[in-house]
Amino acid sequence: MAAPRGEKMRAAAVDALYAALLEAGGNIPRLRELIREPIDEPVLMAVLRRAVPAPFLELLCASPPWSERPRVLARVVLNPRAPRSLSLRLLPQLSWRELADVAAAAWVPAGVRMRAEALVREVVADLRLGDRTTLARLATARVIPLLLLDDDPRVVEAALQNPRLREEDLVTVLRRDDVPKILLESCAASSRWSLNYAARVALVLQRRTPLGVALGQISSLVPRDLRRVADTSGLRPLVRAAARAVLERSDEESPPNSRRLN
Repeated sequence: MAAPRGEKMRAAAVDALYAALLEAGGNIPRLRELIREPIDEPVLMAVLRRAVPAPFLELLCASPPWSERPRVLARVVLNPRAPRSLSLRLLPQLSWRELADVAAAAWVPAGVRMRAEALVREVVADLRLGDRTTLARLATARVIPLLLLDDDPRVVEAALQNPRLREEDLVTVLRRDDVPKILLESCAASSRWSLNYAARVALVLQRRTPLGVALGQISSLVPRDLRRVADTSGLRPLVRAAARAVLERSDEESPPNSRRLN
């Protein structure tokens, strides 16, 4: 099916501007001329997805009205030719959503991505519920732990489903002394994490885990971890007793040779 006439015209405008920028290269006067010419924002945004000359990016970010439009500045930061120093200067002007996009872009220099993550972490507590829930779905590894500690189950459940959440990061949060009950319950009910062995062990060994949740994990533990639970002071007596009971039953049912392996 043929593309609509408007799309063809826009694509032609994108190609024409890109060609002019490549021809200009590092010619600053010519680049200034191109920036002063009327440019439709959708055309500019499309061009910024391509590898344009770095001097053009520098001039664009210093030229109104583009210097006042966060969407354009975010696209500059995401450009593969953006100088690191320029990107770092622009980050404070971006929204949390744009910062999250920068943090997740693998081609962006590591220092820029880390700074974007740090800025997102600074604003998490001030975001509205809907924004926190959205962020929980797309956040990067260093931001997710903050969202796992949220007091709203919708945010926590979204964070648990985030594909960037790593087992070691979840377990670290589950071991915290201030881990919220919402996370413990949501983790146990999660379709993704309820069968994760490391998460199950962490739930049982967490003193704050609701009794029913902790007991529900006991039968899935191997003898080594059952002994660990039984010997951990500070856990509820019923949890430790349940671990001993399952361990004793396992020893009774196991052949003598297999007991030595455990």
